[in-house]
Amino acid sequence: MNPDLVTLHVWRIPRRSVPGALARMATHPARLRRLPGVRFAKLLGTGTGTGFGPGDADLTRWAALVVWDSPADAAGFDSSPVARSWARIASAAVRVELRPLTSRGQWSGREPFGAPAGGRATGPVLALTRARLRARRAATFWRAIPPVAGALHAAPGLLARFGVGEAPLGWQGTVSVWRDPADLVAFAYRSPEHRAAITRTPTEGWYAEELFARFAVGDVVGDRGVLGWVAAEGDPDSARGNA
Repeated sequence: MNPDLVTLHVWRIPRRSVPGALARMATHPARLRRLPGVRFAKLLGTGTGTGFGPGDADLTRWAALVVWDSPADAAGFDSSPVARSWARIASAAVRVELRPLTSRGQWSGREPFGAPAGGRATGPVLALTRARLRARRAATFWRAIPPVAGALHAAPGLLARFGVGEAPLGWQGTVSVWRDPADLVAFAYRSPEHRAAITRTPTEGWYAEELFARFAVGDVVGDRGVLGWVAAEGDPDSARGNA
């Protein structure tokens, strides 16, 4: 059964709390997966999204991606021991509610977002890519990324973007938020840099496992600045999600 609700939680922490965040990354993944109503969950480090090597890591921002059985289960997350623990060290936080539109590939051998049949999205959309790199191909992958990252940064309609990863090396991903689906499609299929990377992917054999998913953005609760959101708060075309 396809999930109706996925949530992305992102926390900004002060540098003095980095050791505590690293300790939580070691101990909280299993606790997160055991929360009532959780189908799939990942705790993630983040990066700026300008590259995907160790130098891109942002140790002051951390995230959790959670797939829920029901909205009622998701509503209990903030009162869970995991969420309260991160809240104690966070200086700012944001929650993004997501409805899966499309998903292709696997994550840790699973299809966490099911096989959604698409559907209409009239407001902001979020794209998630993640991959487990083949060790012998990682260097060529990292060399291929800067042109794509540069094109992404300048893409029309981009509201926010950052890298995500389960480990410092070899487990890479991106989160990008777009004003509407047309802007995402324009970048994905018309950007020369991105098209070149897509063309190289099967021949280079960069990935041992990969996943690409798109979501309609619902409520965005908290400080959008944690995401690097660039739209003005008063912009009606980008500040609201899909109802």
